[in-house]
Amino acid sequence: MKPKLLIVDDDAEIRTQMKWALAKDYEILVAENRAQAVATFRSEQPAVVLLDLGLPPQPGNPEEGLAALSELLALNRLTKVVIASGQGEKDVALRAIGAGAYDFLCKPVEMDELKLLLTRCFHVAQLEREYRDLQQLYQGNVFEGMLGTSRPMQTVFDTIRKVAGSDAPVLILGESGTGKEMAARAIHQQSGRKDAAFVAINCSAIPETLLESELFGHEKGSFTGAHAQRKGRIETAEGGTLFLDEIGEIPLPLQVKLLRFLQDQCLQRVGGREDIQINVRVIAATNADLKKAIAAGTFREDLFYRLAVVQIVMPPLRERENDILLLAQTFLQRFALQVRKTGLAFDRAAVLALNSHPWPGNVRELENSIRRAVIMADGKHVTMQDLEFAPASKGKAGTLKEVREAAEREIIERVLRKHSGKISLAAAELGVSRPTLYELMEKLGFSKE
Repeated sequence: MKPKLLIVDDDAEIRTQMKWALAKDYEILVAENRAQAVATFRSEQPAVVLLDLGLPPQPGNPEEGLAALSELLALNRLTKVVIASGQGEKDVALRAIGAGAYDFLCKPVEMDELKLLLTRCFHVAQLEREYRDLQQLYQGNVFEGMLGTSRPMQTVFDTIRKVAGSDAPVLILGESGTGKEMAARAIHQQSGRKDAAFVAINCSAIPETLLESELFGHEKGSFTGAHAQRKGRIETAEGGTLFLDEIGEIPLPLQVKLLRFLQDQCLQRVGGREDIQINVRVIAATNADLKKAIAAGTFREDLFYRLAVVQIVMPPLRERENDILLLAQTFLQRFALQVRKTGLAFDRAAVLALNSHPWPGNVRELENSIRRAVIMADGKHVTMQDLEFAPASKGKAGTLKEVREAAEREIIERVLRKHSGKISLAAAELGVSRPTLYELMEKLGFSKE
């Protein structure tokens, strides 16, 4: 669809000339007075208005045009209003700009100058609309730093809200990179413990011989190198939340001690005899299958049930419907701002590739891919090559156009197979409209059958 341009001028000949000159690029709407302009604007919501200040009933005076300007901007302050008027005095121009006009041209208007200005107006309007839409998505779908419009993520958000008010232990399950620690922090932030510490420990990152001391602390002289008494992570989380990431990596002897702490909320430091009462909530997470670990004898069943009073399953990115592009756009804006590459956007092939990639590393992989792509991008578009999604070449590399078309064809074929040839479902997953997908398929030589 062509963008809508409203032309407000009392001269029928000028309206006809403008329409003839601009109809190729825009859907032209016309009005000859303030009332018509406001009515048309209300019904059609054009992004840009070309406004003559000399309107009836006083065409020799700019006041009616200035009043129309104020009314239009009151309806939508983001509208780009370009003044085109014979009222070319400096004070009139300053009044119009001061009242919110985007720019001012004096009649007779140079058509090339007007076309260039309109192109800029529509471009700015598009950027503002995209930013506003993104902000609205953030307001409705950002939860404690996690972004997601998909049903699986909304289910996660709802569960976090429900469980946060209790002190019940929570077990968060999910593949690597799905945001398990972010979910744990969200529970903490939504709870009555939010003003106390959130202490995280990755159980797989600490050697087995040191993990007990790291968790429970130690007394002076309890082992070689223990030169002073030291509190463990559990004690430092007093009053707050302890997050045990990769809980499946805790060795069996230490699982017994952790189970005792969960039952009694009481611990002894390594080498100590004193029972220390601790008030802390425990949240654990793992990407391992703990049921298999229980069957294999590497994880205690009683500890599992003590930890998993409430379970939250973080969905993999490939199952999060339209969240991929939303997250990608968010990362793109963030990293582009950091490296001062404003105005970056994904080209069509990159969008298709983002939606079809399996994302085994989930959100973490997506974030790192976008960070790298922003650094590598030349010009104003992030390409599939910047994302390192270019298909492996077999034999001759071919031109850039051939490589891009081969990648698009491969992605479309894969998505069509997934949805048994149903165009609507395929278009939805690829993030394009049905007509766009049909157009792509025709360009790439797909069979019409």
